[in-house]
Amino acid sequence: MSDCLFCRIVEGEIPSDIVYQDESVIAFRDIQPQAPVHVLVVPRRHISGYSEANPSDDALLGAVARAAAHVARQEGIDATGYRSVVNSGPDAQQSVPHLHVHVLGGRPLSWPPG
Repeated sequence: MSDCLFCRIVEGEIPSDIVYQDESVIAFRDIQPQAPVHVLVVPRRHISGYSEANPSDDALLGAVARAAAHVARQEGIDATGYRSVVNSGPDAQQSVPHLHVHVLGGRPLSWPPG
């Protein structure tokens, strides 16, 4: 999708600070971090959000979850704890309509989050 910010990052049209990538996902630092570690994990194939995912996307969704855990280990926040967040839709403040997981950590995180 040529008008999707994250698709353009996946295609390399927009530079990003990539911390992990494989054939299914790309992970890069958020440009407006909300924690010392704030990485976005994005599937390479465009899916607008969880509600638009199909059963055929199960492996891709699993790859996104595994990549989020990998990023947490790589960034050194897995031992102390981290949060994986998926915002779906406008009421949840999803600002880019491309499924993505926020991996947040590096400090104590409050609850409830919003």
